[in-house]
Amino acid sequence: MHKSFEDFKFNRQILNAIADAKYKEPTAIQQKAITPILAGQDVMGIAQTGTGKTAAYVLPIIMKLKYAQGSDPRALILSPTRELAMQIEENIQLFAKYTDLRTVVLYGGLGPKQQIEALEKGVDILVATPGRFLDLYLAEHINTKQIKLLVMDEADKMMDMGFIGKIHRILEVVPRKRQNLLFSATMSELVHKIAGDFLAFPTIVEVSPQATPANTVSQQLYFVPNTKTKINLLQYLLKNDEDFHRLIIFSKTKTIADNIYHFLSRKYGEDEVRVIHANKGQNTRINSINAFKEGSVRILVATDVAARGLDVSDVSHVINFDIPIVIEDYVHRIGRTGRATKSGIAISMCTPAEAYYIAKIEKLIRQQIPVSELPAEVLIEKTPFEEKQAQAREIDMQKRKENPEFKGAFHEKKAANKKVNKAGKSKTASKRATKGNMKRKR
Repeated sequence: MHKSFEDFKFNRQILNAIADAKYKEPTAIQQKAITPILAGQDVMGIAQTGTGKTAAYVLPIIMKLKYAQGSDPRALILSPTRELAMQIEENIQLFAKYTDLRTVVLYGGLGPKQQIEALEKGVDILVATPGRFLDLYLAEHINTKQIKLLVMDEADKMMDMGFIGKIHRILEVVPRKRQNLLFSATMSELVHKIAGDFLAFPTIVEVSPQATPANTVSQQLYFVPNTKTKINLLQYLLKNDEDFHRLIIFSKTKTIADNIYHFLSRKYGEDEVRVIHANKGQNTRINSINAFKEGSVRILVATDVAARGLDVSDVSHVINFDIPIVIEDYVHRIGRTGRATKSGIAISMCTPAEAYYIAKIEKLIRQQIPVSELPAEVLIEKTPFEEKQAQAREIDMQKRKENPEFKGAFHEKKAANKKVNKAGKSKTASKRATKGNMKRKR
């Protein structure tokens, strides 16, 4: 096994950049993926974020391209979200700093003017989200004839986001003779399908069995009756600001994210907290992430949309204020802490209506999440009527999912009442019948 980056026959420029970045030894995915990629093979890598997978393909790409050449891209890296696209670009800048390779990153949410100008100056490595890539290709700003390397990162997320049609269109417009790399945290049916269309006899490299959280993350689970108790628990946990020095709080909707943000900013001041979700403008999101990275902001509240590919080192805690409904997101969320070799803690808060998803998550990660007792200081609130109703409806829906015959708690009550009524009616009917018979006999 390659114990150091020197073993990979990288050139001096790359080795110096690796040393500057303070990377000492290759991670498991880098040890397994770099050699076959350098050898020109198609590679399918199964690894979640936080395992060093971006560098696993960025380093060999830089090595293969070596220096700036012509004006058209020779490598195309596709990313499902703009956040991840920006992370990939940062990685390239980090490792290509002693080369003259040019990188352009393309994503939606901004006007394309600057991106078009950047393309016109010439590019070696193109990092793009599928939609914006196709827009600019169709507008004839991208010439794909020189592309020798195509990377699809977080393929599972691409499929979840419905990019399969766009990916097929991109595969039609890039040269047939090329090297393909595909990375995914999980192997769903759709990822299998796209891998079949995309890779020729790939070398499969897998680190840690599918969808298992990094060993560096210790997990905790609290069962709580309602949202108000979750807020109380959150408040209790955050008192310990020494341990909870940099944390991400995940919620399932924008509304809940905003509510948590308002609550925390009243409590700790607006300088301590930021919130990111799909409704926030691109620049706001970038500024919030940067402030969090620099450590000037202690708490980041986020929805899953905003959280893919968020690479911040030293995140002490991830708190799942809500349990994710897309269970794979659990692995992605908690992978925001305990990155590379650092350790971190992931805490989940679960109401009765969310226990269903916890059971599914435990099946997916093939381990049980340790349950913690609610601390005595946390006030357990009474569940408001509306929330209780919503929970009951949610639990009914889950039962129906598992068993289509299930009619729901409300139906059961009705059915029971009907039975009672029927039984009542039939008793009186049989009494009447007996009376009638008696009369006849007389």
